Amino acid sequence: YLKISKLALAFAIIRAKPPGKSCKEYTEHLARTVSEQDFGSKLKVAALEAEVLRLRQELLLNKICPRFCLERKSDDSAETLLDQECRNPMTYSSQLEDSGCDVSNDYGFDSLGVASDFHQPEHNVDTSKRWLERIPPLNLCCTGKEGSLTAPVQFLQRLLEVRKLSEGGILQADFSELENDSFTICDSVSQLLDGLTVFYKSPKFSVSNFLTEAVSVLISLITDTKLSNHVVKKCFKKLEEFKKNLIQIILRNSSVNRFQALHAVSQTLVLLGRNHILKNSLISLLLSEVRQFAEQLLQSHQVQAMYDITHYENIFPLCMILEQLLQNETEDSDVSSSDYDGEEKSKFLKNLDQIILHLSDEFPLFSLYLWRVNVLLNSGQIQ
Repeated sequence: YLKISKLALAFAIIRAKPPGKSCKEYTEHLARTVSEQDFGSKLKVAALEAEVLRLRQELLLNKICPRFCLERKSDDSAETLLDQECRNPMTYSSQLEDSGCDVSNDYGFDSLGVASDFHQPEHNVDTSKRWLERIPPLNLCCTGKEGSLTAPVQFLQRLLEVRKLSEGGILQADFSELENDSFTICDSVSQLLDGLTVFYKSPKFSVSNFLTEAVSVLISLITDTKLSNHVVKKCFKKLEEFKKNLIQIILRNSSVNRFQALHAVSQTLVLLGRNHILKNSLISLLLSEVRQFAEQLLQSHQVQAMYDITHYENIFPLCMILEQLLQNETEDSDVSSSDYDGEEKSKFLKNLDQIILHLSDEFPLFSLYLWRVNVLLNSGQIQ
């Protein structure tokens, strides 16, 4: 049947071929036409799917707290706020420094791994109106890369605000609805993570207030006492994929002025480590990457082969993230390091002393980081 269909199509093309065109040219023209129609259909489908998700988000918020949604509909100030934000976007740093070495705090992240521009909860709130005015309505006014983040950020912001208002006794909310409608929260978080990945992968990556706000929403979700279980439990695989993507973005970035961008991505990974479940899996991922690189570097050194200098430079952000997470783990007396004791830790510690010994003369800084990680891994057992 397939052969007959192909033969019939070939005859149809030959008979319909306009004069002055070869069969090949006409076939390519038909293929381009069909491809363009298919692309247009995909765009329409994507727009409809986005609209369906937006309606599901509004429905979920209405189920959790109907009063919140009613007051939001009567509030026009948020509409004005969002319009102003879209017309006059502000950026902390639109261009990276030429030297590529400046990792100053003027783009939203401080040296402790905390986003300095994250919204802090207001105090002495008398009514819910002031809270409601701070959150823009669900809208898809932003375009480009920001457009992929606008809808999930706004929905999750409103969910966090309902959580704060209910905790303060201002609103009554039923968060059990998150269990009944897990698809909406999962799709929204997935959309947020995909949008952040697109930002971080951009060759002309710069940290804006919009990106900082998106990271703030993500970190607030995974650290909130009531919402984190819903998010981490239902979106664990997507969060794991996101962490792996960020690690690969750090390792594969070869641009000259990459160090500020790598620092921002590193800070996002450190912030993800605030969640205990994500921190344990992140430590395992980092141990695996650093171990594999150390073994490859040792092998290249022993046979006097060339090694990738860019990969060598990019491994240090991972070492610093790993050291910071392990240090926080050691200082936290309520958390046992045995949670990530397993195959990756055993592989990392195996023959580590020999690796450090052979690399210490040629690669003293990297050897020092290996030794510091070794000390932190063993400090839990000593305690």
